Amino acid sequence: MPNLPLLVFPQPERAIREKKSMFPRIINFPNIDSQGTRLTPIFSTLQQTFDSRRVEVQQGIDGLDSEQVLVIEIIGNVADFSNAVKKIEGLEWLGEIEEDEIAPDNNFFDVKKPEKTLNGRLFLTMTNQRALNEMLSLWETYKEDTTIKFRKGLAKFKDVFKQLKDIRRWDVNDRMLETGILENWKFELEQNRDNIKFEIELWFRTSEIKRREGERTISALINAVGGRIIDSSIISEIGYHAILAELPAIQIETIVNSPNTKLVKCDNVMFFRPTGQIIAGDTPNKDEYQPIEVIEKPLPQGSPIVALFDGLPLANHSLLVNRLMIDDPDGYEEFYGVENRNHGTAMSSLIVNGDLNENENPLESPLYVRPIMKPSTNRNTECVPNDVLFVDLIHRAVKRIFEGEDGFNAIRTIKIINISIGDPTRMFYYSLSPLAKVLDWLSFKYNVLFTISAGNHAKDISFDETYTYLQALTASERQNALISKIVSDYRNRRILSPSESINSITVGALHFDNSVLLPIENRINPSEMLFPSTISAFGNGYRRSIKPDMVFYGGRQFYEEPIISTRPAVLRISKYKRTPGNKVAAPDSTLNKTVYERGTSNATALISRNAVFCHKTIQSILEQENILNGDEFVTLLIKSMLVHGCCWGDIQTNLIRTLNGSFSNAEIKNIVTRWIGYGLPDIEKVNTCTEQRVTILGYGKLIEDQVHIFKLPLPPSLSLRNDRRKLTITLAWFTPIAPNTQKYRTASLYFEADNKKLSVDRDDADYNAVKRGTLQHEIFVGEQAIAFEDGENIAIKVTCKKDATDIKVPIPYALTVTLEVAEGIDIDIYEEVRTRISIPVAVPVN
Repeated sequence: MPNLPLLVFPQPERAIREKKSMFPRIINFPNIDSQGTRLTPIFSTLQQTFDSRRVEVQQGIDGLDSEQVLVIEIIGNVADFSNAVKKIEGLEWLGEIEEDEIAPDNNFFDVKKPEKTLNGRLFLTMTNQRALNEMLSLWETYKEDTTIKFRKGLAKFKDVFKQLKDIRRWDVNDRMLETGILENWKFELEQNRDNIKFEIELWFRTSEIKRREGERTISALINAVGGRIIDSSIISEIGYHAILAELPAIQIETIVNSPNTKLVKCDNVMFFRPTGQIIAGDTPNKDEYQPIEVIEKPLPQGSPIVALFDGLPLANHSLLVNRLMIDDPDGYEEFYGVENRNHGTAMSSLIVNGDLNENENPLESPLYVRPIMKPSTNRNTECVPNDVLFVDLIHRAVKRIFEGEDGFNAIRTIKIINISIGDPTRMFYYSLSPLAKVLDWLSFKYNVLFTISAGNHAKDISFDETYTYLQALTASERQNALISKIVSDYRNRRILSPSESINSITVGALHFDNSVLLPIENRINPSEMLFPSTISAFGNGYRRSIKPDMVFYGGRQFYEEPIISTRPAVLRISKYKRTPGNKVAAPDSTLNKTVYERGTSNATALISRNAVFCHKTIQSILEQENILNGDEFVTLLIKSMLVHGCCWGDIQTNLIRTLNGSFSNAEIKNIVTRWIGYGLPDIEKVNTCTEQRVTILGYGKLIEDQVHIFKLPLPPSLSLRNDRRKLTITLAWFTPIAPNTQKYRTASLYFEADNKKLSVDRDDADYNAVKRGTLQHEIFVGEQAIAFEDGENIAIKVTCKKDATDIKVPIPYALTVTLEVAEGIDIDIYEEVRTRISIPVAVPVN
């Protein structure tokens, strides 16, 4: 069957968005008597702690003011509360955090489903005594008369008082308990360090003067106890202000034993975080290396399409020589020996050559590599250096690519940046990490797509049963027991920062590779079927968006058999670096060795490699169709095409078979989405058409409340036939961000399709979840015969509406649409669609 080229939609029609009514949940809130009884002592305690802290601060270091951070916890939401905050002098909006799964009680519950968990918000504000007094005065006024009108701009406070669950100061526990800093400090103390580095994330103040005052305050406190400030960074576009500090170990020990020190209690501090915690890979044993015979193949030409931020690769390896463009402005190479260059070599190998089990051709363009890790001093791994602020390092690295720096010329041909590392101390819960925010901002600013690994959880799996008992089970029963254990623990196996980034593509791993399996000794294969890798992290993403976006081949991960079979079984990850797995180049002085690796890092690198193939297809189409303004949409077309071939397929079938009986159908669907996102992509299929499959690309720019309508011609030969047909639509865009708001995403784009004209129904992912990120991917299938006339079409409406804030610039997007029937059916839908689509016309910029 000959491969046919993709088609391009003509210029879409324009329309105005039809605004639809929303029907929110009805929440019971307590009456004013109950609220008064509940909240009066809370406000009283707040005033007392505020007074106590104010006196303490005033007796401290000169220059400290008496501002403090309030946490206002409500049930439900109060839109645009930030505007009301700005109306009170001395009250400053800092941000908000979304909460879910809040247990209902007698005061707050869903009227229709009282047992259902609730959603809420944490509003964060900086306040001084004057502002607190005014807010307390508003409360007293509201408590006396709930119908009273507040002065202009303050009406939202009435809603907050009605929905208020708690109000308190941001305290020591908030700054330390959820960040992993105490565990890190204890570990560092055990290593007998003289000095210990860490990150202080400050509240981002809108006033530059306030920001500088806050930094001076922290510096004074650090210097007062013999510490020093190493670095600081302010990135106002993402509301980020951080300091890299170092304290003597004796001072860290004091904090660990009693956190109520002046530094920890400082109200300018949002979080204390470990630094240098992003760690990648283990150095294999030399006896696990295997030689490879390298066949000479053409060298790359032109400029890079893909960049890799990782460890330093072995550039002279026979599989990589003359195929990398290494840019090391920080001089990290001096810290690397040959044997240390593990992760960067493996990722470079996968992007350039693919899985060596497959014997594919290398990329036709060079790979740009920026080292962002160093060999660890006390572990057999590589890690992000602890003497830099990682957010700042990534910011500088991306800016250097697209703007150039100190004699380094910008490389604006780069469309993809691969980040196959994650922060194990920062699983995603509710609030986005600064690293995810900076990637979102940079992707929109520079029109670049980040591919990010979802993260690995190489945890032990513990059973109540003995290994003798597990051995007596059938292979299928053991598999079901193991998978069920992992699924039940998904809350502790969440995606790692920065993979919650909403503009990026996040990749999980499948338990699959094409290596030749050697006899298995003392190792356990968790499944012979197509499953997500047992170490691959679970989503969802921000505001319950779909994350990871997809899964790809990450190698089969085995477990070690327990040594003692009569005790409760504990299965540990096998770190053996021979087959199975993805076969990659290994760092060795012979320059021809390979090794086997597994995990989400591998899967991400392979997706970045496939992005280059999509790029080649897109460029060919733009040149063939003589489309002059298409270049600015290439990155988004790649993003759309990478996801377009995704489906749940056999993975869903296998998970249903495994989990059925232990989980409900709704729970299983939720597990599938959290573990594999939109599923496994068939990228080769997306890059070509056949007579029975036609794929059409569209693109454009939208302003707020504008609609573009694309028309997919219906092939006349499908009329009145009951052949199974499939319609797949994928919409991709980058959104600007509003970093200190809960909604965060400025632009919400979505498509609606008149799929009933083709008699097809929605399959796979949830209808609501697909609209929460920056990728909407939907599959419609059916086989019922339906009549339509030649000239009829399916209208696909792409709509843009504001989410967090007003949209100030047109939002570019890309659309990929495929209509297909089973191969072998004797109808040429490709030709019928092609002849009914007019010559494409460039979409003008609004």
